[in-house]
Amino acid sequence: MQCGINLLLWTDRLGDGILPVLEVLKGQGWDGVEVPVHDLTLDYKAWSKRLNELDLRRTASTIRTAADNPVSPDPKIRAAAVEATKRTLDCCHAVGAELLIGPIHSALATFTGRHATDDEWKWGIDSMRQIAEHAEKANVTIGVEYINRFESYFLTCVADAIRLVTEVNHPRFRMMYDTFHANIEEKDPIAALRQSAPYLVEVHISENDRGTPGKGHVPWPQTFAALKEIRFDGWLVCEAFGMALPAIQGATKIWRRMFDSEEQLAHEALAHIRRGMGR
Repeated sequence: MQCGINLLLWTDRLGDGILPVLEVLKGQGWDGVEVPVHDLTLDYKAWSKRLNELDLRRTASTIRTAADNPVSPDPKIRAAAVEATKRTLDCCHAVGAELLIGPIHSALATFTGRHATDDEWKWGIDSMRQIAEHAEKANVTIGVEYINRFESYFLTCVADAIRLVTEVNHPRFRMMYDTFHANIEEKDPIAALRQSAPYLVEVHISENDRGTPGKGHVPWPQTFAALKEIRFDGWLVCEAFGMALPAIQGATKIWRRMFDSEEQLAHEALAHIRRGMGR
């Protein structure tokens, strides 16, 4: 098991300004970081070297938008989605990320006013299968993320995530579980976590208010007990959001400060995970 933290708490693009933060995170004892891969023009090989020097392993995260939506009725937009995610996977390979996670199944916060159609499901499977085949070449595993109804209509529960993974049917296409989204969508989040076990490569440790894990009402003792019960040995990644970036603040609907400082949140989150897992 590895403990990581998503860098979206500080930035949506790697740059020199994040270097002092990375040094703090390494000093706190994190095994790695989750790198946002949105800018496909960065020199990710150079960042791989920097992260290696800090002895920080990495996963990566990304999203899809209306302009590159894998379930769009427009085949050109679906093709753009496949191409964009393939390029993202190449960046993951360059930076040395083991996983690419996120709601890459559809456009984030883009709605049709109804539930997913049979056609959209077929388009999603086709798009994800092409992406999974490229992930094999890039030596990266995908952890597809189901998210809540306010951010997606396509994939919003563990049952649908498992269905997508099994129908894509590729060893590089797996799933992740996020405690924030499960808290909203699952009737029994712990049962959902257990159900996901055969397909699970990452768990987002995220509080119900997106603030400091352990300071809200996510059922943490039961969550950690279930992780130990299923013998999960993948990535546990803290995902929290603040007000450092206007674009991220708006996307995640963070309208008030939830913590004293990002560094304090990171320190408390790692202690929370270690206590919960008995490390």
